[in-house]
Amino acid sequence: MSQEASTSSEGNGKVTRVIRMGTRKSQLARIQTDSVAEKLKELYPDLQLEIVAMSTIGDKILDTALSKIGEKSLFTKELENALERNEVDLVVHSLKDLPTSLPPGFTIGAVLQRENPHDAVVLHPKNAGLTLDGLPEKSVIGTSSLRRAAQLKKRFPQLEFENIRGNLNTRLRKLDEKDDYAAIILAAAGLKRMGWETRISQVLGPEDCMYAVGQGALAIEVRARDRDILEMVSILHHPDTVLRCIAERAFLKQLEGGCSVPVAVYTEMKNSVLYLTGAVYSLDGSDCLKETMQTNIELDNKVPESAEENVHVGITANNISQTALDAAERLGVVLAKILLSKGAKDILTTARQLNDAR
Repeated sequence: MSQEASTSSEGNGKVTRVIRMGTRKSQLARIQTDSVAEKLKELYPDLQLEIVAMSTIGDKILDTALSKIGEKSLFTKELENALERNEVDLVVHSLKDLPTSLPPGFTIGAVLQRENPHDAVVLHPKNAGLTLDGLPEKSVIGTSSLRRAAQLKKRFPQLEFENIRGNLNTRLRKLDEKDDYAAIILAAAGLKRMGWETRISQVLGPEDCMYAVGQGALAIEVRARDRDILEMVSILHHPDTVLRCIAERAFLKQLEGGCSVPVAVYTEMKNSVLYLTGAVYSLDGSDCLKETMQTNIELDNKVPESAEENVHVGITANNISQTALDAAERLGVVLAKILLSKGAKDILTTARQLNDAR
């Protein structure tokens, strides 16, 4: 489809062309994209959608830990390249895969209501009925996340943690068909979306393992210049999720963290107050800096003076109070600065160096 044809609309905010949705090829990514397509079709019954699936760097390199590959856009680069070339009109991502700084010309046009953001324990069938506390000493737990491993090493020093890669299907097969792992740790949201909730033996609360920035939320990335697409998807924004994720992403961005360092968060919105707990860890979990802050969220009708003013850590949310968005971003920045003043940079630098040396 030519670029000229792909920008036609009726001039009243309604998009009339075929909308091409980019996604990764994994089963979970397709399920997530299909769920977004269903929501758009409910809101816009006349909309024509076409799903374009492709593989990313993270999908192709399966024998190396994510934290070792040294690529910031492991699961997004190929999709963004297609967006830049007008081969797709929007891309559905897991928000936690999206860097806090997007390439020029791109923005997150919608952050959907968050699924359970916590991590879950999936046990080998022979350990059915147990929890991490009940597993034999020296049991091996599989996880591809430095964040999970650092927190769980601190909380469960009697257990051992080893890398496991692959999509959800692959990791579950590695768990079930071999005796290499007593359990693996996965995002509860992914398991629920796959219909595999029965495999969850234990959901890890924040006292055991805080989650990744943006975990459990889906994001729709679009070209910032496509105002009709941006307007179309913006109705999918879930205000509480947007504000929580902006605070989390601002925290991570200020720390200059990523998947190669252990950074974890926990957020809550209660009675118009946004609470953010953020932490950084050494690789073995022995060093930890953790703080909690809160801010009042005022939902007013303040309108941004320019489109650029309303982008917060890559997210454009024109239909959410500017004052609230600013407060959420400021909360993340201030909390990160507090941790940095207490030595977070040294912890993260050492963690990055040790990870690179492994």
